[in-house]
Amino acid sequence: MLFPKKVKHRKWQTGRVNPKKYSPDTRGLSVSFGSYGLRALSQARVKSNQIEAARRVISRTLGKTGKVWIRIFPDHPVTKKPAEVGMGKGKGDPEHFIFEVLPGRILFEVDGVTKEVATEAFRKATAKLPVKGKMVVRV
Repeated sequence: MLFPKKVKHRKWQTGRVNPKKYSPDTRGLSVSFGSYGLRALSQARVKSNQIEAARRVISRTLGKTGKVWIRIFPDHPVTKKPAEVGMGKGKGDPEHFIFEVLPGRILFEVDGVTKEVATEAFRKATAKLPVKGKMVVRV
């Protein structure tokens, strides 16, 4: 699973905003490395184990000929208090890392395979992720 080697702050603030105000992402919008990319169509918090599950299913579908690029990295720590613990006594311990995906962000890229294989790989990977996805072709 992906997680940062070192972080400046162990616990981050939540950073909640009104879901109606989510605008499309401004970075990572174009396919830069491969021939095909998986673009996010919705907003979600993607955990590091979900990214790893999607990467595994993509690499298995591509076989030995294809190459995969992961365009997102989970560096945002999420904390959680244990079950049945009362209020107070501070914030919980870091549980996992996430990446806040906004619509338009390229999540994965592949190269070295046909369009049909890439479509099937991204279809399987989208089932592992909490976002709706669409395959895009490099222009």
